[in-house]
Amino acid sequence: MKITLHPHAEARLAERGATADEVRATVEGGERFPAKFGRVGFRRNFTYNGMWRGRAYATKQVEAIAVPEDGWLVITVLVRFF
Repeated sequence: MKITLHPHAEARLAERGATADEVRATVEGGERFPAKFGRVGFRRNFTYNGMWRGRAYATKQVEAIAVPEDGWLVITVLVRFF
């Protein structure tokens, strides 16, 4: 399956705490759900056990919002730590 990151999504990865590999794994094996404007969301939890912005977290949840375009075009990425 072809997974492409839109320049906006790629530019936001580091500031939101995700990697391109995590986004690809989320689209390939994550939970699929409907998103706004006819888009598709993918969600996956990763074991984190690390520090993010001065606080310790056990889990990182990556959410990728995508549209079907010759595979999937990921237009934005959201990350939650808990």
